[in-house]
Amino acid sequence: MIRLSILFACLLMISAISLVTARHQSRQLFVAAEKLEDRSRELDIEWRRLQLERAELARNARIDHVARNDLGMVTATPDRTIYLTSPAVSAEARP
Repeated sequence: MIRLSILFACLLMISAISLVTARHQSRQLFVAAEKLEDRSRELDIEWRRLQLERAELARNARIDHVARNDLGMVTATPDRTIYLTSPAVSAEARP
């Protein structure tokens, strides 16, 4: 009877230690999952910010503004256009 009581006491201790270990691991995994979810939210916010920034940079009005003001570009007009013509190829020069 005493042996059986000692056996049950040992099994109870092992069970209690297993329970504490399992709960500790569960808490660690929960904390890790929360950190990963926070990181995921941060990356999602950063992605949206970059999408907005890209849309702003690609806007035609902004491109036109930068070209005119920063680069000093102007719209091409016929009086500022140079037309190039290719010289006529003579019949002798043809292969």
